[in-house]
Amino acid sequence: MIETQGLTKQFTVSGQEPFTAVDGVHLHVPAGEVLALLGPNGAGKTTTVRMLAAVLQPTSGWARVAGFDVVSQPAQVRRRVGVLTEMPGLYERMRGREYLDFFGQLYGLPAVVRRRRAEGLMERLGMAEALAARIGTYSKGMKQKLAIVRAMLHDPLVLLLDEPTSAMDPHSARLVRDSIAELRDERRAIVICTHNLAEAETLADRIVIIRRGRIIALGTPLELKQHLLGAPLMELRLANSVDGLGPALRQMLEVEEMGADWVRFRTATPRQSNPRLLRWLAEHDRDVVTLSQVTQSLEQVYLQVVEAEDEVWLDE
Repeated sequence: MIETQGLTKQFTVSGQEPFTAVDGVHLHVPAGEVLALLGPNGAGKTTTVRMLAAVLQPTSGWARVAGFDVVSQPAQVRRRVGVLTEMPGLYERMRGREYLDFFGQLYGLPAVVRRRRAEGLMERLGMAEALAARIGTYSKGMKQKLAIVRAMLHDPLVLLLDEPTSAMDPHSARLVRDSIAELRDERRAIVICTHNLAEAETLADRIVIIRRGRIIALGTPLELKQHLLGAPLMELRLANSVDGLGPALRQMLEVEEMGADWVRFRTATPRQSNPRLLRWLAEHDRDVVTLSQVTQSLEQVYLQVVEAEDEVWLDE
C-alpha cells in the first residue's frame, strides 16, 4: 500500500549547502498495518509524511501510495490518502456540519454520502452533538477530532496521522485509538507520527525510529525490545530473605540486581528456567511470593536508539 525506495528530500537555502531533511528512506507498509514513525523534533518525520501525501516532491528516490507514484500521479495519490497535519487549520466560523460538507464537496462526494459519513464518523468519536455548533466554540480536543473526521471523510485507503490524540482527554484519546484499530482491521495502511511512546506501542504493528533524516531502527515493539534491551527481565520475590542463597543464585541465573528478599535476572528461556528455579527454591524451603516478568518500556528502546552513534537495528 505504501512503498518507498531511497526517498530523499533536500532543501536549498541561498548561499548555503543543501540541507538533507530525509535521507534515503526505505519503507513498506502493507494494507492492514499501522506503522509508527518516531524521532526527535527535526528528524524528518513530517517531511516524509508530506512526500507520501504528494504535497512535497522528493529530491531523489521514489514513493508509491496505493499503487500510484507521488510525483507523476499526485492527484490520484491525494484522492486515496487521508492526512492529519500537526496544525490542522480549521475554519472556526463555520459549523461542524458545514465544514465537513465543504470538504466532502472538494472530494467529489454526493450530498447523501457526505452527510452519512460526516454523521457516522462524528458519532463514532462522540461528537454527534457538535455538528451544529461553530468550530470556534470547540475545545482543543474536539477540534482535533474534527480534523480526524475530515481526514477520514472520503474513506481513504491510506491514513497519515501526525499526533492524532494531541490535546485530548483520556476518554477521547481512547475513542481515537479504537477508531484507528478499526480502520486497520478494514485493511487500510496507517502511518502515525507521535511522541506518545505508550500510544505507539499500543497501536503500532511496527515502529520506525528516524534520526537526522535516516531510519536507524525498524521492527515490531517486541523485536526492538529483545534486540536492544536483551532477554526478558524477571523479578523473583521471596517471603523471607535471600541470605545464604546469593552465590548459588548468581551462579544459576543472569542476575542483574539483588535485594534483601528479591532478585532481578534475565533469561532467554523463561519456560524452562523459571520452573527449574521454583523447584530449586522449594528444595531449599524458600516460599515464593511472586515470579513475574518486568515490563520494559518502549521509552527505554527509544532513548537508547536516538543516543546511539550509528544505525542500531533494522529488520529485514
